[in-house]
Amino acid sequence: MSTKLMGQPVQRVEDQRFLRGLGRYVDDVDTGPGTLHAAVLRSPHAHARILDIDVEAVLDLDGVHAVYTHDDLTGPMAEPLPLLIPHPALTHGRTQHALAKDEVNYVGEAIAFVVADDRYVAEDAVARIVVTYDVLPPVVGLEAARAGERLVHDDVPGNLAARLEQEVGDARAAIAAAPHRLELDLTIERSACMPLEGRGTVARWEPDLDRLQLWTSTQTSTGVRAAVAVKLGLDLGQVDVITPDVGGGFGVKVVHPWPEELLVPYAARALGRPVKFTEDRREHFISSAHERGQVQHVEVGFDDDGRVLGLDVEFWHDNGAYTPYGLIVPIITSTQLLGPYKPGAYRVVFESLYTNTVIVTPYRGAGRPQGCYAMERTMDAVAAYLGKDRTEVRAANFIQPDEFPYDHGLVFQDGRELEYDSGDYPASLEKLKELVGWDDFPAYQREMAAQGRRVGIGLACYVEGTGVGPYEGAHVHVETSGKVKVATGLTTQGQGHATVFAQLVADELGVRFEDVEVVTGDTRRMPYAVGTYASRAAVMSGSAVHLAARRAKEKALRIAADALEADPADLQIVDGVVSVKGAPDSAIDLGTVSVLSNPLRYAFDEASKAATQFSVGDNSLPPVPEDEEPGLEGKDFYSPPRATFASGMHAVIVETDPETAEVTILKYAVVHDCGHLINPMIVEGQIHGGVAQGIGGALYERMAYDESGQLLNASFMDFLMPYVTEIPDGIDIDHLETPSPLNPLGIKGAGEAGVIPSAAVFAAAIEDAEGLAIRAMPISPSDLHTLRLSQEHPR
Repeated sequence: MSTKLMGQPVQRVEDQRFLRGLGRYVDDVDTGPGTLHAAVLRSPHAHARILDIDVEAVLDLDGVHAVYTHDDLTGPMAEPLPLLIPHPALTHGRTQHALAKDEVNYVGEAIAFVVADDRYVAEDAVARIVVTYDVLPPVVGLEAARAGERLVHDDVPGNLAARLEQEVGDARAAIAAAPHRLELDLTIERSACMPLEGRGTVARWEPDLDRLQLWTSTQTSTGVRAAVAVKLGLDLGQVDVITPDVGGGFGVKVVHPWPEELLVPYAARALGRPVKFTEDRREHFISSAHERGQVQHVEVGFDDDGRVLGLDVEFWHDNGAYTPYGLIVPIITSTQLLGPYKPGAYRVVFESLYTNTVIVTPYRGAGRPQGCYAMERTMDAVAAYLGKDRTEVRAANFIQPDEFPYDHGLVFQDGRELEYDSGDYPASLEKLKELVGWDDFPAYQREMAAQGRRVGIGLACYVEGTGVGPYEGAHVHVETSGKVKVATGLTTQGQGHATVFAQLVADELGVRFEDVEVVTGDTRRMPYAVGTYASRAAVMSGSAVHLAARRAKEKALRIAADALEADPADLQIVDGVVSVKGAPDSAIDLGTVSVLSNPLRYAFDEASKAATQFSVGDNSLPPVPEDEEPGLEGKDFYSPPRATFASGMHAVIVETDPETAEVTILKYAVVHDCGHLINPMIVEGQIHGGVAQGIGGALYERMAYDESGQLLNASFMDFLMPYVTEIPDGIDIDHLETPSPLNPLGIKGAGEAGVIPSAAVFAAAIEDAEGLAIRAMPISPSDLHTLRLSQEHPR
């Protein structure tokens, strides 16, 4: 029998191509020598009325083919971009136009679009456009937004896009009656995804076919397809969207359509020439999405054991100048804040506010890091107040293994109940304590203190809703060669989909792993799909791939049973050969079964002779049986009843320099539960990457705006990211596998886990090392130095 590949650390099949420089990204798409190139004029002001746009100096510039402003757009193209995820609480949702109409609301907003022979000419032309502005005072930061003295949008009172409240029990009464009470004020600043590849789009209009081909660096090819079709007045069937290799997404590329994703095909159709746009790095800083920025106020009531009797959380979320992705981020914060705990009563209310800054949409973790930060800082504060071990207080509040499924009584980001499907949080905590050496740390801390060194330990726990709907599908096709082609509609940005999906197909269909080829993000191959986000690829597409392979297998066994004159129940498929169990000589290759699945009139080669009308079949029956289709393939979709909930716990030991306030990571440990593991090596790679990204978000990365709305660090010269030297050489990882009952593989998502607890775990460890209350993240050496000066140091 073949070795099962589920759960095996199979080497990624993608890597050799990328490591040899053979990746093919949007900017590598070659549509021929006639391709034109685009550049965008972006607002230099955070808030201004547009009084006039003078493009006269550009119109006769050699090499320029077109200049577009909002006045040149008509029909749906002239209307605002879609509000992708409406919500009843989003009472004042606003989206920008493809090109600014009358007003700009952040530095970087698109105003004009130039198409020229090459990017150099297009950039020169952009520089010649003269815009007359009436500069308005901007709203920068949550304090200014909450004050409401200035408005981002004149028709949005108090800059309030939305207010949403959920409550289970009477939290304020429970807090008032509790033996102990605490209040915390917390802040977490903006950061951004920063993928290696920025946004890019190429379009070609085929007038003879009345059809558009679009290549774009996206996390949702079918979403872009639908948006482009609507805005350009095309049928879905007239638009093909192909997502080639993507150099990272992390959430910023799930937003769609970006203005350029509409303007590029719009120009390509108008000019009859292919058009390409590739974003430069500064553009990515000032015109793509950011995330994280929140101000939080927590009130908690608890008993002598640290059990939370009531929890009341208010927070204010900076959504930037527009809300194209709705309220997903703050909704996730408000619901995922609870983590693995069960408070006696819980109330949460948030306000999502406009500012004259770049839009805020999901970034890896998508609201969960903020929620984890609020909850874990609260747990640490409760433990400090009671003088208890931090793990003891957490254990007192855990949902227990026999309490699953556990319904929190809240509504999650997908509009469904916040009901955890499985988990074992006490077991995870015991694993983490062992992994990091929690019980031995106090002695180590005293030993280091005797040497004049400051070390601290922190931990943080989280639960992550993964695999949200509505669905994903897959198509599995067995070629006459015996090779297997797999197509799934979601896109891939480096997660290893080509490997893990091939593992699932090889297991279920009974073929060799190396005979499986996976294609993602091509609407020509799979037109019905949703996208890659929310740690959903393995859960959603993995389940769909598994089900589609099962359908292909069932058909293969039916056809082979006729050919071998056997019962399908007596057959097996091993390494691409169908045989009678216990009688290996009675066998047929899967490729031959594929030949037989397609009744032919014509023979094209020796193999196809076996499927012609005088060679196969019962002449008394139709060549294609009722309810069957020609070809050996399977197609299926998976749609979950609700999200599945992964979980994990991180711990870190840090050292803080007494003079420079630099933070050094001495040890980092992770315990992670994403149900059954398809490929543990890839899961660990995801965790490593997430931890690295989380370290950046906790210690280095922030988007620094001045009072005029200018981003002060819009380059890698100024925006700090961790080098490999700042990432620990080894991250100790242990796994717990509590399978999900919601999908056929028992799996949960893993893509965002590594980054979720970072702000919380570093705040805890630095607080432990310094004896100072850490209430704002990220924290730099200069921040820590200032904190030392402002607070009395007990050590």
